[in-house]
Amino acid sequence: MAAPGRLTTTPDGRLAGLGVHGGRLLDRLAALAAVGDTGDGGNCRLACTDDDAGGRELVVGWMHELGLDVRIDRVGNVVGVRDGTEAGAAVMTGSHIDTVRTGGRYDGTLGVLAGLEVLRTLDDAGIRTRRPLAVAFFSNEEGARFPPDMLGSLAYAGGITLEEADAAVGIDGSTFGAELARIGWAGEVPVPGPAPHAFVELHIEQGPVLEEAGVAIGVVTGVQGISWRELTLTGESNHAGTTPLRLRHDAGLVGAQVAVAVRRIATVLGGARSQGKGPPNSSMVGTVGSLRLHPDLVNVVAATATMTVDLRNTDDDVLAEAERLVAAEVEALAAAEGVTARWRPLARFAPVTFDPDVVALVEATARALGSTTMRLPSGAGHDAQMLARVCPAGMVFVPSRAGISHNPAEHTDPDQLVAGADVLLHVLVGLAGIAAAPLVGAGA
Repeated sequence: MAAPGRLTTTPDGRLAGLGVHGGRLLDRLAALAAVGDTGDGGNCRLACTDDDAGGRELVVGWMHELGLDVRIDRVGNVVGVRDGTEAGAAVMTGSHIDTVRTGGRYDGTLGVLAGLEVLRTLDDAGIRTRRPLAVAFFSNEEGARFPPDMLGSLAYAGGITLEEADAAVGIDGSTFGAELARIGWAGEVPVPGPAPHAFVELHIEQGPVLEEAGVAIGVVTGVQGISWRELTLTGESNHAGTTPLRLRHDAGLVGAQVAVAVRRIATVLGGARSQGKGPPNSSMVGTVGSLRLHPDLVNVVAATATMTVDLRNTDDDVLAEAERLVAAEVEALAAAEGVTARWRPLARFAPVTFDPDVVALVEATARALGSTTMRLPSGAGHDAQMLARVCPAGMVFVPSRAGISHNPAEHTDPDQLVAGADVLLHVLVGLAGIAAAPLVGAGA
């Protein structure tokens, strides 16, 4: 990293020689991973649990060490602001620190801690930006405990009311608002929050595309649309040994058939696009991630099956077609077995296209820093897609080994983490502008 007094600007306006402190970033990632450590390399910090509170305390402590103005809103979103030399909306970065039950150490946390490292790097170099800079972490991004996912950033952007957020029912029957209050992180700042000047999120890819292509930086063009629904199938419990198949109303059988149908429909729709019959750069995936039977006994025909259906596509029309086909299949399968079907919506977000100027800036910055790049959409949902409702937004991806995420085996090499943080640094400075200062020279 260049020392204060010797920093110069390159012809494209970047600060020559400025980079994050990789060891410091890795140390903070390790420290946060120790909160909710599952003992197998993974993390469990479900939203609004005691471990979530522990992670919050650690990260907010680091924000205070940096002298940030820390603001906590009514849904527990935390924003730390570094003043600029001019008033106005901040250039914001960040992500989330909650995890799924079997999470890794980089999903979400990289974006938050890299943001803090960017601010520390600027402090060390004596650099002031014209616009304020802000680092945020948003509540319940994963949605693993309280649907919908991205709840905190959705509330920040005005897409859900405080009352709706507080009433979100968790997988354990608790409500989001009550649990947030229990752990002491329901703040006083109102939602929606102030719109940033721009929002840029650094994240691991959580997929195999960058690694397979041998590319260092993913330039994210947008986020797939997401449809989450819960399906409850109600049949009749009966003796597994004495009830003939022709007289059964087996909710478990229909649940299994629906899971197969979801995979088949996703495959067919995806295959049609691969043959040039759909929009370019789109995808189709379908997942039954939860299937619970009642009474869940070896010798009893299942009376109920409760399951989730997760459908995603970059094209909203194709996503709607998938929803229609799955619903029709469920209706036919349920009727054939004499069971009833009831749907409950959990989340529905249309595909998002990121701001073209932010996308171009990420791409140009990464290339100027010597990284190879690839434009690609995100298959996972992210807080950036919610912030895109209120300001120009974009994302930076770094590779995930073997495409594995939501798994203790989640891994990104240290040099890749640092490369992504360096891109984030220069993108944020480019968006916020450099205040006039003697330590910055003219031209390199």
